[in-house]
Amino acid sequence: MSTETTPFHRLPRRRLLQAAAGAAAGGLLGFPAIAQNKPFNGLKLRGAAYQHGFFNHLRKYIPEFEAATGMTVDLQLSAFPVYNQQADLELSSGGSSWDFCNVTFIYAARWVAAGLLANLDDFSRNPKLTPASWRPEDFVRGAQIPYMDRAGKTYGYAWEGGAMLMGISRADLMKKRGVKVPQTFDELMKAAEAMNGQEGMSGFVSSNLHHWFLPPYIHGFGGDLLADPPNDIRPTLDSTAAVQALDFYATLLSKYSPQGVLGYTEDQARSALIGGRSNIFIHSSSWVTAMLTAPESKVKDTALVARMPAGPKGDFPAANSQGLGIPKNAKNKEAAWEFIKWALSPEISARIVKDTGHASLCRRSIIESAEYKRQNTINGQDLGKLYLEVLEQPGKTRNYMAYRTVKEFPLVADVVNKAVERVVSGQASAADSMKTAQDAALQSLRRSGAKV
Repeated sequence: MSTETTPFHRLPRRRLLQAAAGAAAGGLLGFPAIAQNKPFNGLKLRGAAYQHGFFNHLRKYIPEFEAATGMTVDLQLSAFPVYNQQADLELSSGGSSWDFCNVTFIYAARWVAAGLLANLDDFSRNPKLTPASWRPEDFVRGAQIPYMDRAGKTYGYAWEGGAMLMGISRADLMKKRGVKVPQTFDELMKAAEAMNGQEGMSGFVSSNLHHWFLPPYIHGFGGDLLADPPNDIRPTLDSTAAVQALDFYATLLSKYSPQGVLGYTEDQARSALIGGRSNIFIHSSSWVTAMLTAPESKVKDTALVARMPAGPKGDFPAANSQGLGIPKNAKNKEAAWEFIKWALSPEISARIVKDTGHASLCRRSIIESAEYKRQNTINGQDLGKLYLEVLEQPGKTRNYMAYRTVKEFPLVADVVNKAVERVVSGQASAADSMKTAQDAALQSLRRSGAKV
């Protein structure tokens, strides 16, 4: 946000010409996507999102957007849970205090289905408002699915992507001992067993975010958390596949992970990985690539990033995204679109990558660009290629990440966490724990008013 920028109509003519010339030089500022007749002079645009590095980067360029359009941008950022609570209330109550907002992944399906967001196709597909060079189809489809309705209309554009990858801290030691980089669940278990205890290292590590880590194993064994989300949200936690997955994941934690792993936070798991105290950590790309990029990493020369191993029933690495959208009752929809169009333009996206190295953008052309590849090829590993492969995976077949976008998911997530804890701590078998989880999930959903 910049409220101190000189309003557009007060800028000297020479300064305006200089700004326009700078924008034209390579299109670095994204100005080709901005309306040229400056209809927004003096307008104050209000938006909200949660605190994230992307918005910290974007804020540095916002004064240029303000100078070019004449409007000022009031971007309010708050903690993730605080923002989500505010946004759900603002949108569900039909509020009009925001002109644009983050469309949170876990709430997207609910907000879209309830008609709380504006149809962005009315803007992005209108040649009078959006040039052909903006290319809506450039956004990776897997990242866009949560922001589309059944008819294919778009209610958000993804600015952030999360792709589950496998980080290996001591690939050198694995090679020395003849342990192959695992590509299947069976090979993952064998690798964890073979490396456990080598040079004081555990074979595996994870964190207490089990509702994120367990589902890919459930999918890999042929199951799901819910029957057919978002249409049928009956829990399926006691299925054969879900029980197999829990038994598999709990074995990795109980036999081949550090003592006390049930209480590990993401930061603790990351620290174990980059410190070389644990060999394998499977999590979103930003967490595992720290092996190669973090200054404090002790395994930069021995680390390897690879795809998460596939299960006997298929390859289903977790993926998610966050989007920018416009509330249905926003007062300044066209101005809000100017901002979203600019913020997610190919030019600004490329500039953010070049200036900051920020990697979790969702435009295919940027991810496949030479500059992105240069910054994200480390020790010969093309991290962008891996990121793109996983991000687009839910768009190739069925949307197996749909379970995470229904409003009732947090209730199911809570019982999943407890199910894992019971098995790892030896309190119950996988089958008994999942039966308990199934019953608890049904009770919680019914109490919430859900039809299951």
